Amino acid sequence: MSIAHGSETVVLKPSKPTSLLAALLLHPNTVVSTTYLLRAVWDEEPPATARAALQTCVLRLRRLFAKYGISATTIEAVPGGYRMHSDNETLDLVQFRALAAGAGAVAGPGEELYRLREALSLWQGQPLANVASRMLQHDAVPALEQERLRVLERVCDLELAAGNCHQVLVDLYESARRHPVRERFTEQLVEALYRTGRQAEALAEYRTVRDRLRDELGIDPGPGLRRLELAILRAEELAPAPPPARTAAAAGAPALPAGATATARPVRAVPPVPAFAGRDADRRAMAARLTAAGGPRLVVVSGAPGIGKSALARQTAHEVQEAFPGGVFTLQLARPDGTPVAVEEAARLLPEPAPGRRLIVLDGAAGAWQVLPLLPAAEGAAVLVTSRRQLAAVVATHGGAVHRLDVLRPAEAYGLLAGLVGTERIAAEPAAARELAAVCGHFPLALRIAAGRLLTRPGLSVADCAAWLAEDPPVRLALAEDAGLSVPEVLGQALDALAPELREAFLRLGAREAAADPSAGESESVLEQLVEAGLLEDGPPGPYRLHDLLRSYARWRLRTHETAAPAAPR
Repeated sequence: MSIAHGSETVVLKPSKPTSLLAALLLHPNTVVSTTYLLRAVWDEEPPATARAALQTCVLRLRRLFAKYGISATTIEAVPGGYRMHSDNETLDLVQFRALAAGAGAVAGPGEELYRLREALSLWQGQPLANVASRMLQHDAVPALEQERLRVLERVCDLELAAGNCHQVLVDLYESARRHPVRERFTEQLVEALYRTGRQAEALAEYRTVRDRLRDELGIDPGPGLRRLELAILRAEELAPAPPPARTAAAAGAPALPAGATATARPVRAVPPVPAFAGRDADRRAMAARLTAAGGPRLVVVSGAPGIGKSALARQTAHEVQEAFPGGVFTLQLARPDGTPVAVEEAARLLPEPAPGRRLIVLDGAAGAWQVLPLLPAAEGAAVLVTSRRQLAAVVATHGGAVHRLDVLRPAEAYGLLAGLVGTERIAAEPAAARELAAVCGHFPLALRIAAGRLLTRPGLSVADCAAWLAEDPPVRLALAEDAGLSVPEVLGQALDALAPELREAFLRLGAREAAADPSAGESESVLEQLVEAGLLEDGPPGPYRLHDLLRSYARWRLRTHETAAPAAPR
């Protein structure tokens, strides 16, 4: 972090005021709670005098700003915390986001590429390199890096579409080496190498990442890389693809790389989900409904974030694909950052009617408003929808069935770990494996993250992994290479999508003891909306339940980001 004033640039030294400034700048123009700032500055338990010391840090920053001609009112004290006013002229992060968000609305790919390159030029070295806060280094830096990588992916897509394969190779070599699990960079690198006549190098890059994924995670490369390998082996010509669709303006979201936008693709051979375990009754019932000659032909899979909805849908599609000679088509209705795809864009991506029975998978629906307009275009096809919401309006008007997923049973969670990590390694520590599954709350997402840590650390015992994760599950259940394999990222997106009163109610529920009645002091309307959002289970006639992993996340969020609000009057 540095302050630039005219030709003079001052690099701030690692200190408590610097950590405070970083925490404020990461949330420009928004109120940052005092609780969050205290943890950002002191990391562990703040001293008794921390609040007074925080005010001293604010005064020191105001004096520093005044020295360099920055208004002393830039940091504003507000009820509950502080707010720092920043704009394109005063903060690189604001300018970066503005350039990235506006790039998708420009006249053509050339102008978009220019603006995105301009946005990337604002990055100078490792973010927060001189900030001592361990909390910010652990939580904020990976999130910032994800923002940069999404823009870089988009830039590389635009360069490839323009035929600039030689020019983009430097970016791709560095990105593919530094982020080997992020397959899109490897896919772009393989394409660029092949289109510049370096077939052997392209195949070598593919096989390197294939072997790494199999050895470290037990999975195969995605369909994009597999299609590229087949094209290279067949010596097919890869002409420059059309510029990727620019969807930011329509969706009201920042520009995303082409690999991150919504896509619909036909799949003739749907691969199984690696190490899929459990859900036997759901899979049988779903298969029977989807393939039934007279219907119902619509199935909704709902449940909490990270509970395995998409995996169940993909596995079921794999098992029933022979019944659909017209193909299986998957349409992602949510972007990686959690924002929903506009209905108009999704409708354009739906496949045209074709001979033969088809299955259409609508993955990650934000609500009935996103699904209902798409069903007329899917007439005659079986439809499988995944959503955190139960989509009662969809099944009420079109028939079908809803499968509300719960966490895996202990035996299923054990089987998932064994399938991912290896039967022998898990069987050598059965009690520790069961403890690890419990720490993960028996959530498939958390279990796959834990398995990824064990696979990348062959010498780590299952017991030590479980003990380490148990110290702070919401923070440690994350893989830095992929925001989709991060419990705080996935649950944070779901929580941030809620209205403020629902978010506060969820945090209040999480702050209570597990044995407490979640409904005490909360209105039934609020509780039912949390159930609908996938963050609370059951409800009338039975009691409401909050999953252990969600409770653990809520408490972490309260410690680091929020202040619990009082219960609303009934």
